[in-house]
Amino acid sequence: MRRNVFFAVLSWVCLLTPSVVFGARVVDSVDVAMKPRFLYNVDFSTYFDNREYRGPYQSPRTLFAFRLSPEVGVGLTDALGGKHRLMAGVHYTQPLGAGWNQVRFSPTAYYDYDYRGFSVALGSIPFVHRMEALPEWLQYDSIAYARPNIQGALMSYSSQWGFAEFMCDWRGAQLPEQREMFRLVLNGEFRWKWLTAGGYFTLNHKANYAPPTPREGVCDDILIHPRVGVNLSRYLPLDSLALRVGYIAGMENHRDAHLSENPQGLLLECFVNWRFLGLRNVFYYGGNLMPYYAEFGADLHQGDPFYQSRLYNRTDLFAYLYRNNFVNCCFAWNLHYDGYHLQHQQQLIVYFSLDGLKRNKDVKLRGFWGK
Repeated sequence: MRRNVFFAVLSWVCLLTPSVVFGARVVDSVDVAMKPRFLYNVDFSTYFDNREYRGPYQSPRTLFAFRLSPEVGVGLTDALGGKHRLMAGVHYTQPLGAGWNQVRFSPTAYYDYDYRGFSVALGSIPFVHRMEALPEWLQYDSIAYARPNIQGALMSYSSQWGFAEFMCDWRGAQLPEQREMFRLVLNGEFRWKWLTAGGYFTLNHKANYAPPTPREGVCDDILIHPRVGVNLSRYLPLDSLALRVGYIAGMENHRDAHLSENPQGLLLECFVNWRFLGLRNVFYYGGNLMPYYAEFGADLHQGDPFYQSRLYNRTDLFAYLYRNNFVNCCFAWNLHYDGYHLQHQQQLIVYFSLDGLKRNKDVKLRGFWGK
């Protein structure tokens, strides 16, 4: 019921936005020819992720796979100048070294509407359509590899002053063999000269199985993250230099057990890029952001398990081996300190997007994790 009401409201928002929000003038449809266009795209990514981890929050493993993501569809421009797209495709993921029984197929099908900086997509939508990649405390890289689609809705608005976006990811329909689970994420950033301000609000909800499966308990993972920062990229002889400081406050509810936790902590971020070399550092100090991870795992907490630590620092040293508007080949050596051990991870990720050929050649293709 909640899902039906949510999508009904979104549908009305899509219909009313051009005239109510933007005050657009209704134009005779004769003035603009609405000729359907055939659309297509192919994305390809391959990732080698070697993790030399040791407890208590992680274990060593190597992930090596490729993903091929073709899609086709139809598009048209309406009388108001709004762009409509209806797309369908599939993600074919093949773990290298594994057999055919390890192949994963993830269907993609979505409707997308874009008008004067406002965009809304409904359906099964690739995560790469997000304006800002989710940070590690919200999206564990293993989950990102396994789940390439947002299932629900993605809305955004962008202008010269910044952007805002909202995501509803309905990760589980309530069935006897499956829990009802969904996640809502609202984020954005305001920019003025070299100053930035913004943050995240997220609600992750884990409910029960449908009868006759016994109840397991309802839980909520609620986090808010205001932040401020500076972006000095235009004022220094570097491609990028950005610093941000923020505070994460959470409310973790285990309803059936009548338990509640309120973790909070400081988050410092730094990103530096010069030509093909870069450094990204994230420092967290505070409470355990995932107090029920041992019991519910990623069903409730979608972030990196390292954030169970009260002190965590991650340093990514990376190099673009090749990068332009349609290819991003990046190698990263990531160092993790969880308060107990200094651990490391090597990632080699290649991402190709045929749609990138349509972009300005000066706009480089963004890879995984925003690099």
